[in-house]
Order: sequence, then structure tokens, then C-alpha cells
Amino acid sequence: MSDSVSGCTRPRTSMSEAEVEALVRGICFKTGPPRHLGVEVEWLVHELRAPQLPVTPERLEAAYAALRTVPLRSALTVEPGGQLELSSPPAASLTEVIGTVSADLDAVRAVLRDDGLALVGLGQDPWHEPRRFLRQPRYDAMEACLDRTGPAGRAMMCTSASVQVCLDAGHEEPGPLGLVRRWWLAHQLGAVLVAAFANSPLAGHRPTGWLSTRQLMWTRIGAGRAGGPRLDTDPRGAWARHVLDSPVMCVRRDRGPWDVPEGLTFRDWIRTGAPRPPTREDLDYHVTTLFPPVRPRGHLELRMIDAQPGDDGWIVPLAVTAALFDDPEAAETAYRAVKPLAERTLGLPAPHNPLWLDAARNGLADAELREVAVTCFTTALDALPRLGAAPEVIEAVTAHLDRYVVLGRCPADDLLDRQRGTDGRAHGKDFRP
Repeated sequence: MSDSVSGCTRPRTSMSEAEVEALVRGICFKTGPPRHLGVEVEWLVHELRAPQLPVTPERLEAAYAALRTVPLRSALTVEPGGQLELSSPPAASLTEVIGTVSADLDAVRAVLRDDGLALVGLGQDPWHEPRRFLRQPRYDAMEACLDRTGPAGRAMMCTSASVQVCLDAGHEEPGPLGLVRRWWLAHQLGAVLVAAFANSPLAGHRPTGWLSTRQLMWTRIGAGRAGGPRLDTDPRGAWARHVLDSPVMCVRRDRGPWDVPEGLTFRDWIRTGAPRPPTREDLDYHVTTLFPPVRPRGHLELRMIDAQPGDDGWIVPLAVTAALFDDPEAAETAYRAVKPLAERTLGLPAPHNPLWLDAARNGLADAELREVAVTCFTTALDALPRLGAAPEVIEAVTAHLDRYVVLGRCPADDLLDRQRGTDGRAHGKDFRP
């Protein structure tokens, strides 16, 4: 959501539909042997000693000013509601990306701790109402656009956080590491990842009835903005059509507020040329305003995982996902495990299909999702040594499997236990914000 695109003051040249399709096909899927891995970790920022109290904008601004002086290898950005995000540089191994982000998080936490603040791993803020921290034309336009579909847009902008895993698109050729297979796997396995790592059952101090309220909010934003394309054997063509037929969030201006058209797709914009013909820069920007659960950006960005509890909880979904995609044997096993789940999608795009909705609502209480998750986690554990994973990473994945997956639970269940005053400690250490 904090994607940045260059300003709109360059010389403008209008585009045709054919040019747009060719560009999207060329820039959004860059194929080759999977060699790189990355992660983007978002965090809510709360008061260290009283997390239910709101942090004032002035305190956030002072803390972020201090953080900007800290040398980090990851890119540090701020989300519209003041959430903090660290985006790792592309890494050659799982060990490298974990080492880089862990060191950066240690440095960030030390600065925030001195200011009485803490990073909190929750997919959706359970206490605070959406309140925008950033005041920029992009977010003014985004808010105006998303308000048309109800309050979910502001919740997504200001009170949500995630773990986003970034993977190479894969080989051009078919096979377990091929682009077509990885694209399909991401959309089916994605529902399993939603269920296994659901961690947002509360909003406004109350249970919402969904274990991943964050995923519910994304669904409510609408298929044009937060949905994926229909799956077929040509990911490039499917994504290019989706980009052309998705609604334009805004038409940028060099001065003054940006226009927020209603019901104008990028294809319509090209055909009408109003309020002005779209340019290459407008296309680049338009792509950053689409938030499907799997977003192609040259690589594949998996966006469906809730932020995780604990300082190092983010490592588990990163490790599991990397193992199931980048180890050929594990990728084949995962593909076979999730294949029966495809029937539950009814051919509808994620996340607006029954499989994804069941995953967000019920987590691993869904017996079929639990069975597939056990297979996938076990498979990942077998593959992680082949990827050179450290013993502590393997131990963390094993702990998540034993504490949650085998029992048909997810981190959201710990939050609900605490909310209800029941003893969730039988399943492991009680949650602390």
C-alpha cells in the first residue's frame, strides 16, 4: 500500500490498449530460475506499557524522525495509519533474508523502546478506530475512493498489518518451479496460509466472527480493487486484462487535489481520453493501487498473511512459504495437497470465493484446510534443511505446527481465549501484545 511511484511531472505520452497489455506482460512477470526471496513485515505501533491507549501523531512523528537516522538494510516506510513496514532487499537465501530483517528489527525496536513504543504483530488493530496519520494526495484519493464501498477501506489503510512474502516468478518452462504452476499454487495455497496464520479476530474490543478480520476487510473493498484475476494457463494475459478492466483510483494532478473518478476502468480511460489521456506513468501508478492477494511485480508478492505475534513470529510464514515454493520436491507435494481445494473456489477469483472466505472465517477449524495445512507444514519441515535453514527456524516452524496446525488452531484462537478469559495456555504461551 505504501508503494511509491515517481511524480506526474514528466513529459506525457498517451498509450493504446495494445501498448498497455504488452507493458504489463513484460514488466509484471520476470521469469527464470528461482534465486531470490524477500519479505515485507508490517507492524502496528502501540504504547509499550498501555497498548490500548492511542499513540498521538506527534509521538509517532518524533519516533519516525529518530528511525530515519538509523542505518538499515531494509527499506523503512510508514503506512497511512502510522503502521511501520520493513521491506527486505532481495536475498539469495532464507538465512540471509531472516538475518537482515532480524537485525533491522532489533535496531528499530531499540529506538521505539526509548520512546515508550512497541511493535505489535496483529493483523487488525483490536482496539483503535481507523485514524489516518499520513496526509498526502495519494492517501487522500485512496480514502475518498475506498469510502464508496464502506468502512473496510479505512480499516485496511489504517489498522491492518501483514507479513508479505516475495518470491521469484519462476521458470518459463512447465514443472514444479514454472511460472504457471507457481501462480496457480499461490492462489490455492494462499487460502491455507490465511487459515494457518489468521491473527485478527477482534475489532472495537469485540470478536468479529472471523479469525482473519483483516482478510474480511480486504474482501469487502471489492473485487476490482482487492481481487485477483481468474486463473488460466496464461498468467500474463489474465493479469493484463485485470489491470485494464480494474477501476482507476485517481487521476493525478501536478497541483491541487487529485481527481477520484467513479466507475472508470483503465481501459475506459484509454478509450475516452478523459479527463486527459493516460500515460506510462499513469499505468505504473494504477498497478500500485491494485491489491490482489497475489500481486505480480516482476516477482510474486503474497499479501494474504496476517502479521504474527511475538518478535520473530513473522519468520514462520516466511520459512513455510519459501520451502513450499522454492524446493522442487516440496512444491510438487504442496501442489498435490492443495489441488482438491480448488473445487471449493467454484472457479471464482481469490479472495472472493468460498474457499478463501471459509479460511478467513474459520481458520483451521475447517477440517479439510487443517488436513492440507498439516501436510504442507510437514512438507516444509522436510524441505527446510535442504534450503539451509538454521535449527532455530526449523524449531519455530515445528512449534507452530504442534501448537496450532495439528490442533486445528491459529494465533487468532489465543486472542479469543484471552478475550473470553479461558485458559489458552494449554496450547502454549499466552499472548502478550
